[in-house]
Amino acid sequence: MTEPNTSHVPVTEWAALVPELDVSDLDHSLDVYTRLFGFTVNYTRPGFAYLSLGRIQWMLSQIRPEGSWQTGPLEPPLGRGINFQIQVPDIDALHGRLEADAYPLFVLMQTSTYLEGDTEHQQREFLVQDPDGYLLRFTD
Repeated sequence: MTEPNTSHVPVTEWAALVPELDVSDLDHSLDVYTRLFGFTVNYTRPGFAYLSLGRIQWMLSQIRPEGSWQTGPLEPPLGRGINFQIQVPDIDALHGRLEADAYPLFVLMQTSTYLEGDTEHQQREFLVQDPDGYLLRFTD
């Protein structure tokens, strides 16, 4: 079993956009995001973790009963209506870790073609839901 990357690595440059996801069990989400998805922990504070994967920066925040910036009730699966496309350095290694852990895939690995005007772009991709149901589309 691969050990999670929980060493704290300082952020050297802040991303212009960083999603912050409310999660029901921060410890469990941290395990999945680090051990399986390959993220690195940059820093933590009680109820919060700042993660990165290559140029991607990501925040996880423990859901609190009093809420903070919640605009409505949080009902599973969280994040309905959005998917996060995440380009990873080694999609085959990530896919292999998920298969070895029997982590469910939402959409199996496939090669997709997307148009930009008349130009076709192809990418390999698969989709998973994180422990709270956020939909993640990993691409190469």
